[in-house]
Amino acid sequence: MSDTKKFKLSNQAVASLMLALQRSLLEQSDIVPVLEAWELVDTPNGLVVGNPPVIHDANIEEGTPESAVFEAWVDAIGDKAPWQSE
Repeated sequence: MSDTKKFKLSNQAVASLMLALQRSLLEQSDIVPVLEAWELVDTPNGLVVGNPPVIHDANIEEGTPESAVFEAWVDAIGDKAPWQSE
């Protein structure tokens, strides 16, 4: 087992997983196809999702707890992921 390479999820991957799970629960849909479509990238900070889930919800109003969570998530991942080229 010493030859087995171990990986950890980055904060971005954990956030992506939580977002995918929340969306799946809200839509009552299967999460498996979403996870199977992910492109995982190995970085020094852990595995990141190269094609993370995207939220488009016109029902989220500014100033609500939902918008605060969404804005915090956007701030956490920034404009460009560290593995993406300029």
